[in-house]
Amino acid sequence: MQDVASLIREIETYCSGQKISKSTFGLRVVNDGKLVGRLKDGKGITLKTITRIQEFLNSQPVQDNDDITTNNKGVVMPAAKKAKPGNSKASKTKVTKPAADKVSSGNKDDKNNQPFRFYDNRQNYLAFINTCNEKSAISQRIAKEFQYIQPTPPALRIFDAGMGDATVLSNVMRYLHHKHPTVPHFVVAKEISMEDVRIGLDKMIDRFSEHPATILVLTNLNYAEAPKLMPRDVMTANAMNWQEVKLEGSHAYNYREQLESLHDMFAEGWETQTSKISGNPVFKRPSVVVIYREDHRILLDSLIPRPGLQNWDYDFILASQPWRATTSARFKAEKIIVPLCRALAPGGRLLAIQSCGNDPAQELVREYWPNLNPFPVTRHDILKETKKIMGHEARDYNIKEMSDSRAVFRYRMHALPSEIGGASIGTSTLFAAWNAAVYVNQIEDERVEEVIADGTYLKATSKILNKHGGLWFNDETFVVSRAK
Repeated sequence: MQDVASLIREIETYCSGQKISKSTFGLRVVNDGKLVGRLKDGKGITLKTITRIQEFLNSQPVQDNDDITTNNKGVVMPAAKKAKPGNSKASKTKVTKPAADKVSSGNKDDKNNQPFRFYDNRQNYLAFINTCNEKSAISQRIAKEFQYIQPTPPALRIFDAGMGDATVLSNVMRYLHHKHPTVPHFVVAKEISMEDVRIGLDKMIDRFSEHPATILVLTNLNYAEAPKLMPRDVMTANAMNWQEVKLEGSHAYNYREQLESLHDMFAEGWETQTSKISGNPVFKRPSVVVIYREDHRILLDSLIPRPGLQNWDYDFILASQPWRATTSARFKAEKIIVPLCRALAPGGRLLAIQSCGNDPAQELVREYWPNLNPFPVTRHDILKETKKIMGHEARDYNIKEMSDSRAVFRYRMHALPSEIGGASIGTSTLFAAWNAAVYVNQIEDERVEEVIADGTYLKATSKILNKHGGLWFNDETFVVSRAK
């Protein structure tokens, strides 16, 4: 086996030839964007991982870099062929029927039949979450729901239908500790991105320290299966990668060391592939990781999930931005909302959140795409379909539509008052505002590239920021609760 230094040189040569970053290489090989960095540092790399790198380099055919991109979760997925300027036919897309267990609709290029790249740039995603306070606003909105929830023995059970980097989830767990400091917390978080799982684990370290009676379960299963931690397909269930991690010690430092040592395990368990039907990343193998403190194992023993059918329900379920905006109301209701509703315990509440526009960000987008409607499906459409699908079963749930004053909340892009106003706004502020606007409105890269070519978008952004004193966005919510 070659030495590590020569392996790193071979990786750098490959990345240079393919014109990709080292993080993209890591995502392709083991779905871990920090693989190469950890390889250079000599940290957390097993012999098995090194062997997989070598096998990849030896067997991977040379590809055109334009055929690969990463989605907003950092997962590798095919990119669409770029439309030729001035050729309107080349840029048209059609919506294909998504896979039954996937959240997003799949768009394909008519001519090349390639999955269409959409809302999938992780760098845009990272720029957005670091310049806007949506996660903080969502956390505050969630806190309002807990005034209606009273935990019952043996634990308070929560399901997060899209953990992301766990900023929101960790905030919710802090609030729950404040409100119920002695109640055991059972938290299941769905996430398909290894990168977000890794980042999210860092935010969980202090949760185990402050609230020792915590069971955290991470899974990459789809929405219909994740609440029960069990695939419906027998063959898939037999291939389940089920891991149990018992944290030793009693300090955050101990937990950090142990959780960081799990990166290779997560890299293998969270490998993804691209769905040929929808173009979305899907798991290669269903995985469940159960994490709890060893010194609380006896107390939590009856709550610790084991492989097989689980028969619990949840006191609270969060579904924050779990779909692409243009996905049909029928699909959102049938594949996501209804299965999650059925996982509610008596008295449990489901909170769903999605972008709804009618804000300065959408006004900016319409400067260039005046006929575009980024948010064609409202909460009213989703709830209507939910009632229709559930039929008589809907009588067991409270599915009422709230007024805009209760359902809609606002969040903003971070900016100092001195940065907004006047003829000159800093270029970095304009870049951040433009990125946030096109990201939230889910504008495809191909459209954006055509606009930014002449640079006028910065002037348009400056005009909108001055007009509204900054940039803000609207999200809308709806709640489904189960009768007690």
